[in-house]
This record gives sequence, structure tokens and C-alpha cells, in this order.
Amino acid sequence: MIRTEKPLMELIKEHLKGDLQDLPVFNTVAVKLQQMLAHRDFRMDAVIEMISEDQSLASQVLKVANSSYYAGLSSIATIKDAIVRLGAQEVANMVMLASQYELYRSENEYLNDSMQKLWLHSLACATGAKWLAKKTGYVNLVSESFMGGLLHDIGQLALLKVLDDINRKGESKAAFSDTLISEILDRMHEDVGYQLMKSWSLPEAYCSIAINHHKEDFDGNDILLVIVRLSDKACKKIGKSLHPDFSISLVSSPEAQYLGIKEMALAELEITVEDAGDLQI
Repeated sequence: MIRTEKPLMELIKEHLKGDLQDLPVFNTVAVKLQQMLAHRDFRMDAVIEMISEDQSLASQVLKVANSSYYAGLSSIATIKDAIVRLGAQEVANMVMLASQYELYRSENEYLNDSMQKLWLHSLACATGAKWLAKKTGYVNLVSESFMGGLLHDIGQLALLKVLDDINRKGESKAAFSDTLISEILDRMHEDVGYQLMKSWSLPEAYCSIAINHHKEDFDGNDILLVIVRLSDKACKKIGKSLHPDFSISLVSSPEAQYLGIKEMALAELEITVEDAGDLQI
């Protein structure tokens, strides 16, 4: 009997059935920390204990704390030092940052190239969103803006991981190309990102960003979403994206109008995301 190969889209949907927590896109400790801090009734000792139980992750977090990305800080030797100096939410963001850094890799040339571009975009978007929150006076949203920017395209990473798994198992003979990968990501990543966030019980604000960061109709009162959308557009405008769009006008965007941010500040935003280099740890 001749065995017919399943279409690639069908294979992808099969891989996405069931428990999305099986997809290698999150570190369990990183997610648990975000869940813990969302309730605001955490103990610092519990945060330290959770991070320290994974010695490899703890080591990576300290490298992030002492990296050029956090330039200007004096040496931080322990997780407790980091929390005292930076606060629990900032350290939880470091945990997510350090754990995510390791995931954007593949042995397949096309997939690895897409993952690396996606990592640079996500990091730049996070950096820009954090800057925007400060610049527009939403200092209470600085940490959440960074995390929202870092994770807004998590659905794209999930789909790239699915394609990587399909490729490694030889389930499809489809030749990966930039065009094919872009088509799959464009079509599916928002919904996949939303379902993934939900399956991990991440805060609703991040779920909303995952599903709404490209929609034409969006809630302008959701300031966190607006901040991430504007940072995402800045990344695309300067070419730091899987899908650059150099024609974007930030000053005429609805996001800029909602935030009341002017042309000079938007030029600063472009410089901020342009200067957001790779994280070296």
C-alpha cells in the first residue's frame, strides 16, 4: 500500500492538538514566577527558592544581571542581591529572558534563521515597550511592557518549534523557505500564541497582547497593548522584524495618538529599538 504524505498544514494542526504545554517554548520556573507575581502576595524567600532550585537557570539569570544589557549595575553575585537591587518583578523578567534566549535555535538553516530574527525582534520590541512606558508616564507598566513585548510573538516561536519537530522526524518532505515559513506564521501565530498563553495560565494582559497585536480593531484603552503595538511597529519600520515594513508612519498611527507621543519622541523610540542588541550570556 502506498503511503501518502500528509499536507504540512494538517501536520502542524495535529502537533498543536492536546496539551500545548508540551511545546518547548517556556521554562516552567519562568512561567510560575510570572503567575506568582501576578497575585502580588508573594514572599521574596519563595521567589529566591524557586529560582535557586534550578542551578543552571540561576546561573543564567546572574549572567543576564551582569551583562551589558543591564549596563551600569555593579556586580550582582546572588539571586537575593538581584531582587534587593532590582525588585522581584524585574528578576522574574530576567528569568524569562534568560530561559527564552536558549529556545530560539534549530539545526535547520531556514528555521534557525527565522528563530534568530524572531529573537532579535522580540528583544527589541521588549526594550522599546519598556522605554515607551517610561517615556509616556506609565511607570507602573514598565515591567509588564517589557514582558508583553518579549512574549507578543510567542505563537511564532511555537509554530517554528512545531516545524522543527516535523522536520527532525521526517514527517514532511516540504522544503522550508522564507516564503513558506512567513505564510504559516502570518496565518496562525496570533491564535496559537493566545491558546498557548491560556494553557500556561499567564496573566490575561499578555493573552490579550498575543491575540490583538496585529488586529485593526483594538481597544485603545488597553494601554499595555497599545505600548507593545507601537514598539512592534517601530521594530518593523527600522527592519528589525521577520516582516519589515519601512513605509510605516509611526506619527500617524492610532497607537501614537492614543499615547499622545510626538514625532521627536518617536524618533527616539526608533533609535532605542535599533540599538537593542542581542543578549550575550
